[in-house]
Amino acid sequence: MLIAGDTGCGKSTQVPQYVLEAGYNKIVCTQPRRIACVSLAKRVAYETLTDYKSTVGYQIRFEKTKRADTNIIFMTEGLLLRQASEQDTLNSYDVIILDEVHERHLHGDFLIGIMKCLLHKRGDFKLILMSATINIQLFSDYFAEENVVVIQVPGRLYPIDVQYKPIVRDPFERKRDKLDCSPYLQILQMIDEKYLPHQKGDMLIFLNGFSEISTLADAITEYSQYKKNWIVLPLHSTLSLEEQDKVFDYPPEGVRKCIISTNIAETSVTIDGIRFVIDSGKVNRMSYNTNLGVNKLSETSISQDSAKQRAGRAGRTGPGICFRMYSEEDFRNFEAFTPAEIHLVPLESLLLHMISLGLSDIGNFPFIEKPAAKSLEESMEKLKFTGALELDRECLALTTLGDALSQLPVDLSIGKMLIMSTVFGNVNSVLALAALLSVQSPLTQNAYRNSDAQDLRKPLESSHGDPITLLNFYKEWLMIKQISAPVQSHSKLKTENSRTWAKKRCLEEQRFYEVTKLLEQFRDILCDANLMSKIMDGELSSGERAIRHGELKQLKSMRYELKNESKARTKKQLKYEMYNFGDEEDKCGQKTDIRDVEFRISNDFKRLQKLLNEASADSYKDLVMLKLILASGVYPQIAVEDEFNSSKTVSERLYHTKTKNYVFLRPMSYFATNPDILELHNDDIEVPPPGYFSKRPISRKHQVLVYQSILETKKVYLVNTMRMPALQTLMLFGKTIATNASLTKFVFDDFLLVDIPYFGQAKNTQVGGVNVTENVVYNCLLQEEWACAIEEEISSTPFECPHCKKTKLGCSLFKILQHESSCADKVKVEGNDTNKDKEVVIVKPNSKLYHCETCNKDLYLTPIDILKHKKNCK
Repeated sequence: MLIAGDTGCGKSTQVPQYVLEAGYNKIVCTQPRRIACVSLAKRVAYETLTDYKSTVGYQIRFEKTKRADTNIIFMTEGLLLRQASEQDTLNSYDVIILDEVHERHLHGDFLIGIMKCLLHKRGDFKLILMSATINIQLFSDYFAEENVVVIQVPGRLYPIDVQYKPIVRDPFERKRDKLDCSPYLQILQMIDEKYLPHQKGDMLIFLNGFSEISTLADAITEYSQYKKNWIVLPLHSTLSLEEQDKVFDYPPEGVRKCIISTNIAETSVTIDGIRFVIDSGKVNRMSYNTNLGVNKLSETSISQDSAKQRAGRAGRTGPGICFRMYSEEDFRNFEAFTPAEIHLVPLESLLLHMISLGLSDIGNFPFIEKPAAKSLEESMEKLKFTGALELDRECLALTTLGDALSQLPVDLSIGKMLIMSTVFGNVNSVLALAALLSVQSPLTQNAYRNSDAQDLRKPLESSHGDPITLLNFYKEWLMIKQISAPVQSHSKLKTENSRTWAKKRCLEEQRFYEVTKLLEQFRDILCDANLMSKIMDGELSSGERAIRHGELKQLKSMRYELKNESKARTKKQLKYEMYNFGDEEDKCGQKTDIRDVEFRISNDFKRLQKLLNEASADSYKDLVMLKLILASGVYPQIAVEDEFNSSKTVSERLYHTKTKNYVFLRPMSYFATNPDILELHNDDIEVPPPGYFSKRPISRKHQVLVYQSILETKKVYLVNTMRMPALQTLMLFGKTIATNASLTKFVFDDFLLVDIPYFGQAKNTQVGGVNVTENVVYNCLLQEEWACAIEEEISSTPFECPHCKKTKLGCSLFKILQHESSCADKVKVEGNDTNKDKEVVIVKPNSKLYHCETCNKDLYLTPIDILKHKKNCK
């Protein structure tokens, strides 16, 4: 069944109830966002008078309220997909409702394809698809064989006046970095003049991102400071549930709410009392370039169906007005529907999931819209390069690594890190690091605008890079948790320590709770896959058990009270100062936090100590192993600095990767604020040997940056960077290595050229053999029979030198290399006698090769020295 219900018809809350009343007891309703699952479950439980029962529940990542007797479950699409991989027929449910299918998320489209297959497997299975602005023709054609029934439900009972107010800009005006707030303030001023304070009606403004929301919130707060007739409330996904719930509260008499939201308010939440809507017509959309491996977050125009959704928010409780900050012609030029995410994101995880389900024939899977063939091909090549995929009898098959990766609900590189940690026996610290890299960064938007917070974070920052810095943040947070144990009184639970600690450093504490839960989830998955053994926590003594029993009893009682308070939460009256969260947060720091209570229920003192030990990489050996495992997961995602970086400012410095050149360091990166860590010092630079010329200085301490991803916003940035020694990293992880005859030139994975200009032939007194280069020792290992046979074959094969054209017999491999190297040097000397007269020059860090036409010399000089030389040469 396909239900196309207009905004406000009640499909999300009423349809599950109708299905329950029809006699079906196992119902699941999917939502694209976690906030929608929670709010809808609360609403349906309220309407069915089951607030304090388990009839209606929700299940999201790390949190669930469903029980064995729950009849209606609101769940995210990803979780239902995970269940489909465990039980292919989903026998746990009689009816599956897919809500908001118009959003066309990757998981949603894949889920629709699985549901189509499931309809043919189970005759007793019922499927309902719902949306307000669905492409009816596309979906009805897709389910034509299944005899789909289409129901269209009108929704709004109140008229909406749509007014177009395009923002007129001077064509010669430079594009602004910040949002122009004046058009929005003019509308608020018009509302203040036209509508009396007692005429109720709140405002909902749709903007595209956090930065724009903050800018406009500050402007409106300043505008309303005199009359105090607007309460400003931001709404976006990074806010805590407590802060998001404030948008449902009501303002005092004569005051209006002004909610400034991303597209989260289009479909995920319904806010009563909205009379005015301002639609900017913009949204931040993430896309992925498969060729360059770049995630691009760009401001784009919304689709027509999104514009209708936004306008519909104004007519829920009475006649409303929607102000569109674009022209009617712009609206007609918008795309009719939001493009499917399957065309915008990397497909590696999807392919792994499909093949693990036995759906190896990707081309014949019934996608509602097939992904581009090039995207599929690029994703398959990446999986093959990673070692997760292989061809078995002309069919795609998962390798052992791929099978393990398919069980991990994380990005490909994070999954490989986890698996490599089990191979090298260094699981615990990698679990914490992988969890930290799998959630949003704990750094808030103000992290680098608040100088006090920067100073407080400084001791925790690591010169090794962003991932180790994140690990230090988490470790310190656990230490704060350990020393702030709860006391005997409900009202005196010392939760303010960790929360206040995080807020002072501009860190979002919610991320650390997520990391702790995700860490345990990773551990369970690795145990289930037999990649690590389950280690039981140490036993408590009789005295410790008695204390723990009392703590658990108190904590569970507190959790029960807090959950009941949450269920019984009534709408509160907002205060004008509500937008200034500083005072509010200080008060909240003294309140009991249910997240802290649940954390302490799951983690006693010994368990907390274990987490703390696992999050530590104190010894040099542990740190090196941690960095190696991380690098093994993300390779070939490495970046090398541009040769002219030394003459540029920090913000202008560039890096080059295998897929994308001219990339910047992210401003919030450790190396962006501490660039000197990556620079070569004078003591690290060596004099080049005669005849060798390069734009880069010679050093044994060259470094590369490994990175988690590339993000393009206004510029192209490296995300989560960490420094590694260059040659050792490439030697360890390079898939293909090409060399010259003398082993002085290496090309790694057809990407990076490394020169080793010093050729050594001294004997190695420690292990025997001969030092060919600093890193290569010839003939130091014992020869086995098969190796001797190969050596005899090489010796018996005639060798012709490509330089002197002489043919020799009985040459070993090493003698061949020696002869070619010496011959090549002779040819160079004979061909260029002027090399004998060249001077040896000390190469400075920011020097580059300069040929002086006056004195006919090749020199390594800095830009300033070049000017001096030109002057002296004349």
